[in-house]
Formats: sequence, C-alpha cells, structure tokens
Amino acid sequence: MVELEQTRLMLENLGLSQAAITLDSHLDYAARSEITYLEFINRLLKDEADFRRKRSEETRLKLSRLPHKKTLDEFDFSFQPSLDERQIRELATLSFIHRQENVILLGPPGVGKSHIAIGLAVEAIRQGLSVYFVSMDKLLDDLRRANNEGRLHHRWKVYQRPGLLVIDEIGYSQLDRVSGNLFFQLICSRYEKGSMILTSNKGFGEWGDLMGDVPLATAILDRLLHHAHVVNIRGQSYRIKARVKASGSVIPQQFQGDMSNGVVNS
Repeated sequence: MVELEQTRLMLENLGLSQAAITLDSHLDYAARSEITYLEFINRLLKDEADFRRKRSEETRLKLSRLPHKKTLDEFDFSFQPSLDERQIRELATLSFIHRQENVILLGPPGVGKSHIAIGLAVEAIRQGLSVYFVSMDKLLDDLRRANNEGRLHHRWKVYQRPGLLVIDEIGYSQLDRVSGNLFFQLICSRYEKGSMILTSNKGFGEWGDLMGDVPLATAILDRLLHHAHVVNIRGQSYRIKARVKASGSVIPQQFQGDMSNGVVNS
C-alpha cells in the first residue's frame, strides 16, 4: 500500500492527475487480465492523454464564444437542396484553414448560414485549433470602443490570434466611415495569415451600400475573395419551418417566394 501511495503521489507531482485518479482501476484490470507491463503503462497514459485532450477541447470551446454547439451532423441538408453537401463536407476537413483561406456563406435569413459556420468552428476546435466567434455588430462595437479608449492595439490581438475567426450576421447594419475602416483593417490584418468564416444576408453587389463606401467595399472584397470558398444558399427558413410545423399552419404564398430567393454573387 505504501508503494501504491508513493506511485500515486509521483504521478500527481508529475502533473499526471488523471493517471493518479485511475491508477487503482488500471491495476485491478491488469491483475484480472494479466496484461504486460507495457500494455499497463500504455493504458494508463492513454487515459491521461484522453483526459487532457477533452479538457483542452472544452477550454477552446469556452474561449471561442460560440453562441451554442451545433455540429454539421445536425444540419438538415435535405431541407436545402440548393446546398452542395459534398462542398460542406470538404470544408469540414479544414484544409482551407491550413491554407489560410476564407469561407463566405451567403443567403437570406434562416437558411442555415450560422449553423454551418458554427459546425465548421466546432470541428476546428475538435481538431485542436483555436476559434473565436463574434457577430458583426459586436465586433464593430468592440473595435470602436477600443479605438476611442486608445486600446485598439490590444484588442486587435483578440481577432488576429485565433486560427479561425468567425464573423456572423454581416449586413444587418450599415457601417459608418469609422466602422468601415476598422473592418478593413481587420480584414487586412488576417489576409493570408489566418482563415475567416463570414456569413451575410447581402450579395457582394450590395456591400458598397453596406460599407457606405464603394472603393472601401471593393478593397475588402478583393482581399476576402482572393482565397475564398463562397457558399450561396437559396432556400426556405428553418425557423419558419419549425414555427409552421409547431402551429400546423401553412406558409403564406407571399413569404414562400421571399424565402426561396437566394443571394446572387457579383
């Protein structure tokens, strides 16, 4: 028993806390199964490695600020026939991140843009990559506040550091000149250095009005689209689908047309 406690203490001192906790169960298994010494050590260390990997994933998930954890396996591809599932599955390999490329998801509200963005982000976290999620409005509020308070240099690091930056809901608010320039600086800072996923309900032809400056919008799109995968989703809203299913009502004809109109690339 003294040797057992000494071994447990040494494991804890070496930072192998999970191995120290599961030592007894592994010893019992070894005695019953008559495994080799090497197999025993391998099982004990694998337990520790799995625990650390899970804890690291949970930490990255918390730091990512994802609004919820949705996976691509939960996405109903059959409801959006315009969407190429093979393209999304290819993006899920995350090779675009390793090549510092971007993904831009376009489409009307409710078609699943944010779900796909979050699903890709969750997969990146599972594969050991750092992720940060922010809506466009919150991003610009944060950068404007930091700029006014002289903390902009510090805040840039929050958006430059992650292996994958997700900017959601571009297009719901028009940008003023200051916000447009801050957004441009952010895009430049990650250009060919770090991947981004962006979702927008506006076609590229509308970004000039959105940014309030056509040359600025052109410069932003020039950098975003240089190495980019554009996914254009045309279809109905999942949220309205769920609401109709719950109420048992029929979608009015005038809204069916609106929901099926996709965003056209320019």
